[in-house]
Amino acid sequence: MDGIVVTGMGVISALGRGVEQTASMLLQEKSGVDKMRILKSKYTSLPVGEVHETTEELLDSLHYRRDKVITRTTLLGQVALLEATQMAKLQKGLLEGKRVAFISATTVGGMEKSEQLYHDFLYGTEHSEYIALHDCGACTNMIAEITEQDIHYSMLTTISTACSSAANAFLLAANLLRTGRADIVVAGGTECLSKFHLDGFNSLMILDDEVCKPFDKNRKGINLGEAAAYLVLESPQTAQERGVAPLCRYAGGGNRCDAYHQTASSPNGEGAYQSMIQALEEAGLQPSDIDYINAHGTGTANNDETEGFAVMRVFGDRVPPISSTKAFTGHSTSAAGALEAVISILALTRNFIPVSLNFKEKIDSLNFTPVTQTIRNAKLRHVMTNSFGFGGNDTSCIFSKL
Repeated sequence: MDGIVVTGMGVISALGRGVEQTASMLLQEKSGVDKMRILKSKYTSLPVGEVHETTEELLDSLHYRRDKVITRTTLLGQVALLEATQMAKLQKGLLEGKRVAFISATTVGGMEKSEQLYHDFLYGTEHSEYIALHDCGACTNMIAEITEQDIHYSMLTTISTACSSAANAFLLAANLLRTGRADIVVAGGTECLSKFHLDGFNSLMILDDEVCKPFDKNRKGINLGEAAAYLVLESPQTAQERGVAPLCRYAGGGNRCDAYHQTASSPNGEGAYQSMIQALEEAGLQPSDIDYINAHGTGTANNDETEGFAVMRVFGDRVPPISSTKAFTGHSTSAAGALEAVISILALTRNFIPVSLNFKEKIDSLNFTPVTQTIRNAKLRHVMTNSFGFGGNDTSCIFSKL
């Protein structure tokens, strides 16, 4: 796995648009979670991590007509994809003979338009053109179109494994590169907020009516968010041929599914434990090599305790600095693995560890507390980021300095 490097990344989330804005907000300890402004829901008291641009503003920024048939999930993905591919210099003249794959993760897909136009679909033909955009794969295809002048993708595919989706995109990307089926892979995920999304989580009674507090004894649940983020992965040789300086190394990843319950984690965090162990083995590292863990850390009673148990099983009484950044961004579900990979790479390359916002009191059953203030000038070599999904589909990725 030494042969995979990250040469570009792009992001848009509640923290703002772009890598620089994201880093700035993290270092200032400013959360993007706030009152609901864009999503039209009766649950207006629930804070969310919305991208602070309306769909119309996103259309304008991408130079589209406001009547373009497109979804918010796709628009967010296009913004992030443009930044990632521009940073990695995926330009026509630098891609000759290179096979470029695009892997995008989402679960909501075009749902936000489907729920708005549902009655039109049922009782008439108006807006029927949006029916085809409901599908998750349709989002991937349309996102890719934003770069079609420079990139002819040899492969387009979509992953939907709930909250581990975007992290699993990285595992697939690594496999494509390792087996020689692609020379460059753009991988990540995108997810917009929808009423279906919000109502579904609300029915599980796991949404916090305040900004969430991961790993706090008195945590009450999740704040949902929306985001898009992508990484460009390739071999060091390909990057050198193209004259692109790598940001860091993708060291390894692991995925396990313990299938304990449809929505709850297993009591001892078995899937989470196994995914972290597999990631370490693939990276050729020991637990003591990990300098920071960006936890899944949703703020629910179930996740934070069981993830904590899994972390203790892996790291014993030497748990490295650990924090959840979901109080900054909200939980962007299928995009979370990519968003938090970008955050982890920013921490790694800019030598800081982000705070776990709103933490006050330690969970009694855990032997660690999360990071309570931003650690600057941190000496980081290897960082791990966890993304755990419904059904026990758990994924861990490790990024390392060059």
